[in-house]
Amino acid sequence: MTLSSQTIEPRHFRDVMGHLPTGVVVVAGREPGSGNPAGLIVGTFQSLSLDPPLVTFSVARTSSSWPKIRPAEYFSASVLADGQNDVCRAMSSKTDDKFAAVDWHESADGTPKISGAHAWIDCRTVQELEGGDHVIVIAEVLRLDAGGGEPLVFHRGRLGGYRALQL
Repeated sequence: MTLSSQTIEPRHFRDVMGHLPTGVVVVAGREPGSGNPAGLIVGTFQSLSLDPPLVTFSVARTSSSWPKIRPAEYFSASVLADGQNDVCRAMSSKTDDKFAAVDWHESADGTPKISGAHAWIDCRTVQELEGGDHVIVIAEVLRLDAGGGEPLVFHRGRLGGYRALQL
């Protein structure tokens, strides 16, 4: 594949792509060895395949959290609910213990799931692909479920909720 040599300013690219609203998902697992919970926020989480059930997301190569989760293979993805802004901020922070002020519980595989999340998906990493300054992760879905309420949404640099249109 040949990539265009056209130069696109990174900030402009980010601003334009920010017009696409995304869900806010916590990808969390356990560090092998210590067993400490580790997690990060992704806005690129999506379904990839129904048969077999696969999901995908991308993570920056500069992430300090993904290398803590990757070796264990198993992780939980918690789709944050409207009103979980504080969870998003905690999981986006650079602190050592992002889970200190976050209410969570363990999945069947022992991975951290955010309590009160809009939905959750337990996964096992099956492949990583090169994607420029990101790594594209493909994972098998092991279990999943959804709760009530509405999702937390990220749009144009801000967090908010989903609002259905009246037809």
